[in-house]
Amino acid sequence: MAVLFRAYYATASGGYIRRTKDGIATNAVYGFIRYFWDAVQTFNPTHVVCCWDLGGGTFRGEHYADYKGNRPEAPEDLVPQFTMIQEVMDSLGVPNISAAGYEADDCLGTLSRSYNEELDMNVMILSGDHDLLQLVNERTKVIIMKKGHGNYKVYTPESLYEEKQLHPRQIIDMKGLMGDASDNYPGVRGIGEKTAMKLVQEYDSIEGILEHMDDLSPSIRKKIEADMDMLHLSRKLAKIHCEVPVACSLESSLLVLDHAQIISKFEELEMKSLCSLMGVAIG
Repeated sequence: MAVLFRAYYATASGGYIRRTKDGIATNAVYGFIRYFWDAVQTFNPTHVVCCWDLGGGTFRGEHYADYKGNRPEAPEDLVPQFTMIQEVMDSLGVPNISAAGYEADDCLGTLSRSYNEELDMNVMILSGDHDLLQLVNERTKVIIMKKGHGNYKVYTPESLYEEKQLHPRQIIDMKGLMGDASDNYPGVRGIGEKTAMKLVQEYDSIEGILEHMDDLSPSIRKKIEADMDMLHLSRKLAKIHCEVPVACSLESSLLVLDHAQIISKFEELEMKSLCSLMGVAIG
């Protein structure tokens, strides 16, 4: 969903929205497929799965009523494209995975763990969401889309530590301390990213910090003591749930393009230029 929103605003912010002859907005779908195909060509996966958020509440909203409560409604031109992009991914043979009560991140975490542990496969997760860095391990890379088309940062345990001096599990503790403005949970009020990172680097985890409260500055200690309940709740909200009731077989996720199916869908949406981008010949 983060990629779809990025694709929408990449053109909408400049005042141009791609439309069909009937006036149906397709700019987010068009941009998403360009992002998707660039990533496929860059990283050459054998199998692909696409995970989506569903409408409605999640278990995080049950824990914290204001979770994501600051987000505006999706633009009117974008809403129909939620269904449209899943139909396009169907035409590419890419499974669309989601689960009621959970977020796409939870589905990604569950599937990546399953492919790692049960199927002994390497996994690459593509997103613009840094929360997913907690899923990095020796068999799972997280690829963050940076500004600029085709600009990626690939995170392994080694590169994550080199950049942030953090292990993947510590991303959760850091978010528990600093909160997340985009998801609308506060963490410990008055503790920002730099302080949160420094505390986790020095004391390893929230438990380590709490065991060494007497070593903290009076100011930091006071802030943590005042927001202890929110600290633990924010960490719970930040943690990706990796036991979602979803599954996707290797057979169904094998990336094999059906050219006729793709041509039919792209012609329907008046996006035939994407056929040449993907090397799909129109007879």
